[in-house]
Amino acid sequence: MPREPDEVINKELSRINLHLPRQKKSLARLLEEENPSIKLRDGSEHHFKKSELEFLASLLEEEEKERLYIPIILEITTTWHGYFKVRGTLAVKVVEKILGTYDILEEKKELTLPRYLLPKIRRMLPTTTTYAFIMG
Repeated sequence: MPREPDEVINKELSRINLHLPRQKKSLARLLEEENPSIKLRDGSEHHFKKSELEFLASLLEEEEKERLYIPIILEITTTWHGYFKVRGTLAVKVVEKILGTYDILEEKKELTLPRYLLPKIRRMLPTTTTYAFIMG
């Protein structure tokens, strides 16, 4: 019996997203590790640059380091045509600080940005951000 199109797409998205973490770690915890890393869904290990983790820490208040979980996920879907999303108050704060758009008076839980900004974010945070391909 033929599978439903959504089922096929979801299975393919799962395969494409094998590079995502099994579990994220807090920035504070990663800063304490000698070789900061996480396990990925495909069973491999992803290592973070210590200098990049320290840069992230410099963008946050001390207590926020416990609440920012790494890697920051940049969500991409065809539904948003030319846009991507960042979710989580602290992830949004970090991205906005990098882009120079952070407003201390406006706390956002989610941010939708044009895709042309992806290279700037990835250039600044190559090991602490990753893409997730999702079905809208």
